Amino acid sequence: MAKVKKTPRPKAETPKGFRDYFGTEVTERTEMLAKIAAVYHRYGFEALESSAVETVEALGKFLPDVDRPNEGVFAWQEFDEKDQGDWLALRYDLTAPLARVYAQHRNDLPTPYRRFAMGPVWRNEKPGPGRFRQFYQCDADTVGSASVAADAEICAMLADCLEEVGIPRGDYIIRVNNRKVLNGVLEAMGVTDDAQAADVLRTIDKFDKVGEEGVRQLLGKGRLDASGAYIDGVGLDEAQAEPVIAFLTSKGATVAETLENLRAAVGESGVGAEGVDELAEIAGLVEAQGYGADRIVIDPSVVRGLGYYTGPVFEAELTFEILDEKGRKRQFGSVSGGGRYDGLVKRFTGQEVPATGISIGVDRLLAALHAKGRLGGTPQGPVVVTVMDKTRMADYQAIVAELRQAGIRAEVYLGNPKNFGNQLKYADKRNSPVAVIEGEDEKARGVVQIKDLILGAKIAENATLEEWKERPSQFEVPRAEMVAKIAEILALYADADAGDAEGTA
Repeated sequence: MAKVKKTPRPKAETPKGFRDYFGTEVTERTEMLAKIAAVYHRYGFEALESSAVETVEALGKFLPDVDRPNEGVFAWQEFDEKDQGDWLALRYDLTAPLARVYAQHRNDLPTPYRRFAMGPVWRNEKPGPGRFRQFYQCDADTVGSASVAADAEICAMLADCLEEVGIPRGDYIIRVNNRKVLNGVLEAMGVTDDAQAADVLRTIDKFDKVGEEGVRQLLGKGRLDASGAYIDGVGLDEAQAEPVIAFLTSKGATVAETLENLRAAVGESGVGAEGVDELAEIAGLVEAQGYGADRIVIDPSVVRGLGYYTGPVFEAELTFEILDEKGRKRQFGSVSGGGRYDGLVKRFTGQEVPATGISIGVDRLLAALHAKGRLGGTPQGPVVVTVMDKTRMADYQAIVAELRQAGIRAEVYLGNPKNFGNQLKYADKRNSPVAVIEGEDEKARGVVQIKDLILGAKIAENATLEEWKERPSQFEVPRAEMVAKIAEILALYADADAGDAEGTA
C-alpha cells in the first residue's frame, strides 16, 4: 500500500506587497484618523462607508493600469449558471466608489453631497520599499457644486487637518494651481495635437527636477540626463516654448504678482483666463477665512492627474527636512493631493456633475508625525494584576474591574501563575507601567502591593541607594486607595511624556 503523502504545512508569511500592523501602529493610525474625521465633521461633511468591492465596469477607465484592465486591480469574475458574470475588483481608491454611490443614490442625497471616507484600498502593482499593495486613504469630497468656494473650503480644511494632527504652522504649505491654466498655456503655444500636448504637460511636471533650462531643452530637441542618456525633446521652437517658461516662472512675491504673470502666460486664451480668475477667487476666499500665503499659496508648478482633473488642483507639502536612507537632508514632501474632477460621475448619469476633493496619504502622514517626534517612543501598556493564588481569580477580576471602571487600562495575568518572575517578565514585555500584587497576607490585611515598573527599571539602571529609599519602586497601600494611587502614578508619567513631546516639537 502506497504511503499517504502528508499535506505540506502552509508558510507563515504575508503575501508579497502586504504587511501586518500591530498594536501601536493601529492605535496611532486610529487616533490620527479620529482627529481628521473630527475636522471633516466640523466642516459639515458626512461619513460614508462604501463597499470594498466594485464592478470593474464601475471602476472604468480610471483603473491604475488602463493597459491591463484587470491587472492594475485585484479582480475576479463571478460566474453564474451560464458560466458568465460580472468582473469584480477590490477598490483601488475611495473616489471611484463615491461616483458610483452618488449616481446610484442621487435622488436620496442632498446636493451638494459632502462626504468623507477612510479605509484600505488595494492596487495590484509591483511593490517596492515603502510601497505596498494595500494602504489607507482618507478622503473628503463635495459632489454637485461648481462653485470654487468648494475648492477653497477643501484647502482650508486640509490646513486645519494638518495642524490638528500635529504638523505645526510653518512646517507645511498647501499649493494650488488650475488645470484650465495649463490648457490656456497649451492654447497660447498653438499646441492642438493631443499626443504633443501630453508630452508638453509631462515636461512641465519635470520642472522641479530639471529646472528652467532643462525644461527648455526637453521642449526643444532634448537633453542628456544625469546618466548620460539622451532624452528626445518635444520638438517645439523657442517661440512656442516661451509660454511654458513664462508659466513655470510666474510665481511672484505676492499673490497679485503671480496672478498677473499667469495672465501674461496664457495670453488670449479664454480657458486660461477662466483658470486664472478661479485662482484669484480661491486666494480671496481663503484669505477671508484667515489663511494667508504662509499656509495656502498659488503655485503654478503643481501638476496633478493630467487626464483626471478639470479645474483647481491642490497639494499639501511638508516643508521640514528629514534625512533620507543615505543620510542626506531633503524635504519631507507631499502628504495629500486632490482637485476638481467634473467628469467622473458623468460616466454613470450621462450628465456632467461637478465634484472636488482631497485624499490624505495616511501612511505618509504618520511617517511625518514620527519624523516630527509627535508619535513614537515606547507605548504604555496596561496595568497588570498579578495572580498569587489561582483559586482566588474572582478577587483579581474584582480588582481589574475596579481599575477599568475608573478608566484605567488593566488586565489580569492569564498565563501560568506558578512562576511569579514570569508574570513580571510578561508585564515588562507589555510595557506595563504598574503591577498590582495581592497575596493571602495582603488580602487579610486589606492592602495591596503596587510595583512601579517604570521607576523600577530606572533604578535598576543607575539610581543610587539614597534615591531608591526616597522613592521606592514597590510600596504598600490600603486596598481602598489602590485606584487613586495608580491613577497618580499614571498621571505623573503622562505629564512627563507630554513634556518630552513638546520639547521635541
